[in-house]
Amino acid sequence: MNEMKQIKIILAFCLAIAFLLPAAGSAQTTRQIRKNNKSVIKNENRLPEDTTFIMPQADSVQVAFRKVAKRDLLGDVSTVNLSQLMEKNYATSSLENLDALLPGFNGSIWGMGGYLVLVDGIPRDINNIMPTEIDQISVLKGVNAVALYGSRAAKGVLYITTKRGGNYEQKVNVRANTGLNVPKGYPQFLGSAEYMSLYNEARRNDGLPDLYTQQTMYNYASGTNPYRYPNVDYYSSDYLRNSYGRNDVTAEISGGNNRTRYYTNIGYWSVGSLLNFGEAVKNSGANRFNVRGNIDVKLNKIISLNVDATASFYTGKGINTDYWGSAATVRPYRFAPLIPISMIEPGDAASLAQANNSNNIINGSYLLGGSQLDQTNSFASIYAGGYNRNVSRQFQFNTGINFDLNSLMQGLSFKTMLAVDYSSSFNQSYNNTYSVYEAAWNNYAGIDQISGLTKYGIDARSGVQNVSGSAYRQTISFSGQFNYARTFKQKHNVTGSLLGYGFNISESAVYHATNNANLGLQLGYNYDHRYYADFSGAYVYSAKLPVANRGAFSPTLSLGWRLSEEPFLKNSEFVDLLKVTASAGILNTDLDINNYNLYQGYYTYNDAAWYSWRDGGLVHTFDRRRGDNPNLKFPQRREINIGLEGSLYKNLINFTASAFFSQMRGNVVQPGVLYPSYLTTGFPVYSDIPYVNYDNDQRSGFDFGIRMNKRIGEVDWTLGVTGTYYDTKATKRAESYQFDYLNRTGKPLDALWGLQSNGFFTSTADIAASPAQSFGQVKPGDLKYKDQNGDGIIDTRDEVYLGKGGWMGAPMTLGINLTAKWKNLTLFVLGTGRYGAKAMKNSSYFWVDGEDKYSVVVRDRWTPETQATATYPRLTTANSDNNFRSSDFWLYSTNRFDLSKVQLSYQFPANLFRNGFVKELGIYASGMNLLTISPEREILELNVNTSPQTRFYNLGVKALF
Repeated sequence: MNEMKQIKIILAFCLAIAFLLPAAGSAQTTRQIRKNNKSVIKNENRLPEDTTFIMPQADSVQVAFRKVAKRDLLGDVSTVNLSQLMEKNYATSSLENLDALLPGFNGSIWGMGGYLVLVDGIPRDINNIMPTEIDQISVLKGVNAVALYGSRAAKGVLYITTKRGGNYEQKVNVRANTGLNVPKGYPQFLGSAEYMSLYNEARRNDGLPDLYTQQTMYNYASGTNPYRYPNVDYYSSDYLRNSYGRNDVTAEISGGNNRTRYYTNIGYWSVGSLLNFGEAVKNSGANRFNVRGNIDVKLNKIISLNVDATASFYTGKGINTDYWGSAATVRPYRFAPLIPISMIEPGDAASLAQANNSNNIINGSYLLGGSQLDQTNSFASIYAGGYNRNVSRQFQFNTGINFDLNSLMQGLSFKTMLAVDYSSSFNQSYNNTYSVYEAAWNNYAGIDQISGLTKYGIDARSGVQNVSGSAYRQTISFSGQFNYARTFKQKHNVTGSLLGYGFNISESAVYHATNNANLGLQLGYNYDHRYYADFSGAYVYSAKLPVANRGAFSPTLSLGWRLSEEPFLKNSEFVDLLKVTASAGILNTDLDINNYNLYQGYYTYNDAAWYSWRDGGLVHTFDRRRGDNPNLKFPQRREINIGLEGSLYKNLINFTASAFFSQMRGNVVQPGVLYPSYLTTGFPVYSDIPYVNYDNDQRSGFDFGIRMNKRIGEVDWTLGVTGTYYDTKATKRAESYQFDYLNRTGKPLDALWGLQSNGFFTSTADIAASPAQSFGQVKPGDLKYKDQNGDGIIDTRDEVYLGKGGWMGAPMTLGINLTAKWKNLTLFVLGTGRYGAKAMKNSSYFWVDGEDKYSVVVRDRWTPETQATATYPRLTTANSDNNFRSSDFWLYSTNRFDLSKVQLSYQFPANLFRNGFVKELGIYASGMNLLTISPEREILELNVNTSPQTRFYNLGVKALF
């Protein structure tokens, strides 16, 4: 009831914004506004000349704490206007395919990871804002671009600007979509009979007798009685749908006048599930309702303000089991999910009575199947184990007041912002217990009959709703800034900002809140929009460091030169725009200091407990864990980057490019090898080694973006290409390896390490002639490895660098987007390439031993007969630590090109709706994740232990009222 009241209050608030504010704040009608402005407003966001109303300009880009005209933007910022892009590229998530649209972003920013997400200047979750709410996304990459945000922004900033109202008549935009997610494929596991046959082989390899007879395997293979001889395929149509739906609808209401402007977004989406039986039919999937209201009000010539409020209500529904985990681990013959009551021997009154007394008779005909080892299982849990719901509620509020202080000093203004966000989540569940039945079968009448049932467990439905996993988070953010912007003699443009900024994020079960606090200073100058200089610096503070070192200043400088304004290029028929920029700076950050008080040594009592000579008694000791370091300081990001921006042949070709070189110096580590060995012991555990600033990392790379526009015949073509490349290196490490090839210094930060394989052992003589294996007993068909150090033993000292893991995104990312517009028809195509990374085939799908479920990869196993063609080690029922460890045998390339999006849109001619209720109408059809081109496509599209990857096909309609 409380939630419904909250929803009603928020809806009433936003609807009031939408329908009451157009008449507020001014007695002028829209016709009068048009007359006064001497312009015709045709559903466009026309802005008044009065600059006291703080509103984004059409050609402006959001940077740190201000907006900058595109022509004055320096080179370490990338931006995309998502509201325009959505007209031809419907997206279901805020960052969908962003790596193919913006240079410098590949899931991280310049390969750093851990970037700060800001929504309207406030740290917020990226998954709590929908694409329809977003106006612009800016990626702030370089040190100069992020310095004003302080320590937490040292790995880049992704800044999202939401939509706002404008000086136009009220507009109502409605968009509705319906689509299907279709699985690309499923893991392929062996059936019961084939598994048994290969398991017998594995036992023979281990010197053990066969476990399954030929008759047994035949019974399971024949499929004549799947209840007695089950061959369970978790991915069959018996349990899964062919597809599942996703639907959404959004209404946007906006407008305003010279004094008041408003924007409201009300949206709802829901998504289904592949599971198609039991409780999963009605209790799987998720839905989300969201509402946003943004208001901008000009109170007088001096004061303007904004008030923004957002709420979202998310509910995820699920069943009380891990179905996909079971699908990847439970062998197909273990039990039959259902036991048919009709197959109970007619004369077996006890079994019939037992069946009829069950609380869980499925479809009136089946009992829940199981065994002594499978008394709980995914099938029974989905039928009778209850269900759960994950509930998340987010409320966000921010307000800002702007003061025009021209009366005190021309060009001076003051702006302040306060935000309070609150989110909570919890799990609701009904946890039922249930009985499963194992059937005893006979065939003495010539047909299979059940002659007895063994019951495991108890049927019980408590009807009690359990609440668990409660969590909350509160964010408080504040900023205040004096801004100065003035032009002298029409050529000298001066800007400046003096600001204070901070936020505090408190979370349940987290002792220390996440804090960011800093003072900032920005000074900018450009001469006639030709020569640029920008100084941005911040004084940052961190409680993670000793009192004497908690503050530090981060200075940055950026320079720019618009060559196209010089006499030698100004009248060029070839060059429209050519600008070069260079930035450098030092950012102090505590982002990678993973705990508080590391500068203090401490003793522990609870961690230390040793058995005394008296049996059962414990002796507690105070053990040292680290030493003191009162000189611990901020790690520093030191960087130089250069940028190039241009336009050629009268806007035929537009391009941007950046190159960067940065170092992270003084990362905090506890370097045991740098101190005498007597300062630390393994037993009893003791260490007097302090945490120090020691490790250094290096990143370098480049990004670029090219856009070409050309009309050919009646078709307008736009081709965009983006690219990002980065390389990392550990330039300094505290290490003391016996052999140089083991050193992490000089290797990538995402290095994969492992052994080099030398094929399979072919015989016992081959094993005897090879270096000794330290990872367990080996036999013919096991992997053998290269002895890197020549000591005659294969161990971890023989591991070498194998390749880049791409943990911060693929080293090379390419994006291509093509738009073709013919009259009212628009085709949009988007592709993404990712290159340069490798990965290990180390999931349970590939590493199979012991009692594991067998996948199809084992068909290519080594046997004496197939040793010339085998691509998989011999099978074993024991642990195979020798075979299943990181090595180049399991290494594969993740290079791929994805056809990520194709959308065809049609906009109905405007004259069809002249003077009608509907002003504009468009329809579109799109497909996402359509195609992957890669030598390792099957692996890249394979999901194990989780739901499958899908293609998404969507139909949508949008209308303007």
